Amino acid sequence: MELVITLPGSPEKQMILFGPADCNLRAIRDAFGVKLFARDSTLRLVGEADSVGKASTLIENLQSHIRDHSALTKLDLDEAIAELKARDHADGEHVIRVSSKAAPIRPKTAGQEVYIRAIEESDLCFCLGPAGTGKTYIAVAMALAMLKSGRIKRIVLARPAVEAGEKLGYLPGDMQAKVNPYLRPLFDAMHDMMDFDQIRRFLANDIIEVIPLAFMRGRTLNHAAIILDEAQNATKSQMLMFLTRLGQHSKMIVTGDDSQSDLDHKVRSGLTDAVERLDGVNGVRVARLTKLDIVRHRLVTEIVHAYGDPPRANDRSL
Repeated sequence: MELVITLPGSPEKQMILFGPADCNLRAIRDAFGVKLFARDSTLRLVGEADSVGKASTLIENLQSHIRDHSALTKLDLDEAIAELKARDHADGEHVIRVSSKAAPIRPKTAGQEVYIRAIEESDLCFCLGPAGTGKTYIAVAMALAMLKSGRIKRIVLARPAVEAGEKLGYLPGDMQAKVNPYLRPLFDAMHDMMDFDQIRRFLANDIIEVIPLAFMRGRTLNHAAIILDEAQNATKSQMLMFLTRLGQHSKMIVTGDDSQSDLDHKVRSGLTDAVERLDGVNGVRVARLTKLDIVRHRLVTEIVHAYGDPPRANDRSL
């Protein structure tokens, strides 16, 4: 299909739309698999009908943004692309129903949709991605949905107890009190989806178990959803120990940000090692989320950009 768009407005606004050295047009091309040809005040799009339609809609949205703000940053473009892609999946079949009383959890980005599908279609799913992409939240939601539907009988949530650059010393209290700071993100995700009394009952009855990774040794977990969070902080031997806990009729989800390991720089992360070793193994899926899948405050995307993308020579994009 071929579509010609007439670009209204001044040449200056057209330059804002195209970006420095046409970098915005290249981003649109890569995002939707279309060819773009700019000439005078027209833009010609060539490709599959569906892709051309989406690219055309995006360009209209960007033009509206430029009219309102007289500027277009790389972050604006990334967010517009992610929002448009997410619309295709928002009303799809891959929704997570944790409770009949609560609204279903829907993927907010195309990457999250792929992640949910990977969990559903495999017994072992790895999810790698930066902060704020919903790796832990979706894993916990999927586990709770499987528990409520009777597909599993229990949930085991594990996390390596590794300090993020700080020496916390000897924490007071019993074992649970000592490890609670490390496991807090898992509790936070559960509290978003269930009321406190129900969580307390599940924990008391061992239906939900939240433990440090080290306490997984020697166990076989059947009819369970087993989640390892912050897996980039697990060593190779710890990862092997964890993965071999998988029992019959169970599902395992491993999440982590391979760019933020708190291990000693000489120690290779068990997460990256496992993803490489298990590449191509039947029943194992790997979902990779990116900056486009960040769903926290918009500044989180800016922060990930700032820390993850060192400036390059002659790179003028925003």
